[in-house]
Amino acid sequence: MLDCLLDGLVDTIKLLPYLFITFLFLEFLEHKMSKKTEKLIQKNQKLGPIYGGVLGALPQCGFSTISSNLYSAGIITMGTLIAVFLSTSDEMLPIMISENADLLFIIKVIGFKVIVGIIVGFIVDFFYKRKIDTDIHHMCDDDHCHCEEHNIFISSLIHTLKIALFILGANIIINLIIFYIGEDSFKNLLVSGGVFTYFLSSLIGLIPNCASSVIITELYLSNLISLGTMFAGLLTGSGLGILLLFKNNKNKKENIMILSIIFSVGVLIGIIVDILI
Repeated sequence: MLDCLLDGLVDTIKLLPYLFITFLFLEFLEHKMSKKTEKLIQKNQKLGPIYGGVLGALPQCGFSTISSNLYSAGIITMGTLIAVFLSTSDEMLPIMISENADLLFIIKVIGFKVIVGIIVGFIVDFFYKRKIDTDIHHMCDDDHCHCEEHNIFISSLIHTLKIALFILGANIIINLIIFYIGEDSFKNLLVSGGVFTYFLSSLIGLIPNCASSVIITELYLSNLISLGTMFAGLLTGSGLGILLLFKNNKNKKENIMILSIIFSVGVLIGIIVDILI
């Protein structure tokens, strides 16, 4: 029980710098953005999936939380957000390094996730267009933080603390659920075999907690699941990004669409990998 609370606190503290920088950036755009800056953002949106795929590959889930906030504020496209989510490695990299996995294999896994994220991101942006909107007043109204009364640093800090409290509560609840269900239960589901393993792996990957990527990576390194099953779970594992998306983005249809795309890609790629390799 104590470990669940401590893990939740540690995970939340690690995200504080990412959250503060994101809200500071949004506050700056809200108060300082000119037409020239808006055109620059629109121009770079076309290459967003490339940026998203590469940045999402960095360890931990910091950029997935950043991208969720930026998408909710209308700064990045849906394709960019999905590219980040699909390429996010969360705890995969630390686990593989600690288990002395082959360096070339690690690079191939990360590179594959980045490529899948970029390709899917461009496909999504081709079919789904979304106009940028840097007005964050809706966030202020939802949080009742009266940001207009403060400078951008104080406003950013207020938003950061409010989101951090939400993340802390969610982390503790998820940790408790995993604790009572037991990691062994998840492992038994994944090693049961059959085509449904890809669906289960993708579903477990969607759990907004680092435990999912840890379980999936450890099972593969122990030769208990296939490479495709591993990819099915790791592609959907975006850490707390999905959780913040549902909290901050009020368009629930978009959120469900994003979740469905990520889940479908995870299952499909997992099956294809095992067929071809």
